[in-house]
Amino acid sequence: MDSVTLLHDYRERIALAVSFDYGSNHNAREIPFARLHCERLGIRHVVIPLSFMAEHFKSSLLDGADAIPEGNYDDENMQSTVVPFRNGIMLSVAVGMAESAGLKYVMMANHGGDHAIYPDCRPEFVEAFSEAARTGTYVGVQLLSPYTHLTKADIARRGKQLGIDYSETWSCYKGGEVHCGRCGTCVERREALAEAGIEDKTVYQ
Repeated sequence: MDSVTLLHDYRERIALAVSFDYGSNHNAREIPFARLHCERLGIRHVVIPLSFMAEHFKSSLLDGADAIPEGNYDDENMQSTVVPFRNGIMLSVAVGMAESAGLKYVMMANHGGDHAIYPDCRPEFVEAFSEAARTGTYVGVQLLSPYTHLTKADIARRGKQLGIDYSETWSCYKGGEVHCGRCGTCVERREALAEAGIEDKTVYQ
């Protein structure tokens, strides 16, 4: 939901969209939707494989659907879904791609609800990484994260204004044929859509 909203929200300035296939349960469900939206918007879409993460990193997100905890998104057990320094690794690749293409900005769609669980979604990380990217590249690449202080419902409201059909997005960490409806990301999705006054067309188990 977050990345697709960002894609539509900032489509006029996005030259390239990147998905990372790092072996998570939901990559195979999420990436086709990213490709679909990019095709509609005429934005080039690239998939970068990061298979080493599934092999060497510890996270329930990489251990199969049964390992994903159920409950609210902010529950302590959601910490098991952290993939260590995931955003740092992916953003580093994106910064290298940006400089190679002569682009000066990289964007990410983290939001306020991520802060309690994911260290590499917090404002301090965004600021520090942006400074590292700026000083570590000749063109001074910077990180933009316009949703850092927004809630998931705020993002959904923006998507509603943009006319986004959220049934064409994927949230569930279990990555089954349909959304499980019970994991933290499914619960968060339901609550955000309801708060934004959007009919939830998602198919749940």
